[in-house]
Amino acid sequence: MAKNNSLSIVIPAYNEAARLGRTLDRVLAFVSEQGWNVEILVVDDGSTDQTADIVRAYAEKSPIVRLIANPGNRGKGFSVRNGVLNATGDVVLFTDADLSAPIEEAVKLLDAIDGGADIAIGSRWLRSDLQTRRQSVARQALGRVFNGLLRVLLGLDFKDTQCGFKAFRAGAARATFPLQKIEGWGFDPELLFLAQKFGFKVAEVPVVWAHDDRTRINPLADGARMVADMLRIRWYYLSGQYGTRHPLRAAAAGVSEAQRRRV
Repeated sequence: MAKNNSLSIVIPAYNEAARLGRTLDRVLAFVSEQGWNVEILVVDDGSTDQTADIVRAYAEKSPIVRLIANPGNRGKGFSVRNGVLNATGDVVLFTDADLSAPIEEAVKLLDAIDGGADIAIGSRWLRSDLQTRRQSVARQALGRVFNGLLRVLLGLDFKDTQCGFKAFRAGAARATFPLQKIEGWGFDPELLFLAQKFGFKVAEVPVVWAHDDRTRINPLADGARMVADMLRIRWYYLSGQYGTRHPLRAAAAGVSEAQRRRV
């Protein structure tokens, strides 16, 4: 990460008491080794276990840890947006609470940002040999179908939009996240669709990744919802619900260039 830049790490969490302590220990140890100027925002999505209490305990010991509480259970998309909009860093990175992509892989995303990207997205499929534990064949097949639909319906030419490991320059985050309307699992394509329409440079970066069998995504039910979300995104855009196209794109590009000069 560029010298003197600050980093915000957003971790959405819903009933993550069983593994959140280990995750925070690993993240805190890593950022301490790097010597980065960091804040860690854990967004509690209306958990019914001890998730919030665990974050409060860590926050008492470490001033860089903050708890952000959602107004009830709103979904991963809402959680990530809530965390990003409360972040203060020059770069904002969000990662899943299970660290399926190890936090050490953040260096790759930040290097892409330093290299000129406005947004860097972790990818499980640019180099599938980096996957240490793969999804089932059925999940992989459904993922390929989903990816094909993204290309057709939204024009997103990425190998992997759904990896929960992405970094944004603050300017790109401020231009896209306030417009985000999808609160569930389909929020990633919406952000990338907006980024593409606004002219931001998006770098897809291969990362080490391990599938966690405890994932809460149901391939069929949530897959159907994400296809519906794709159609909603297309409708929102065509009906002007993201705002007037060209002024927004110009404004976003202006913010991006200003951020680039700072880095």
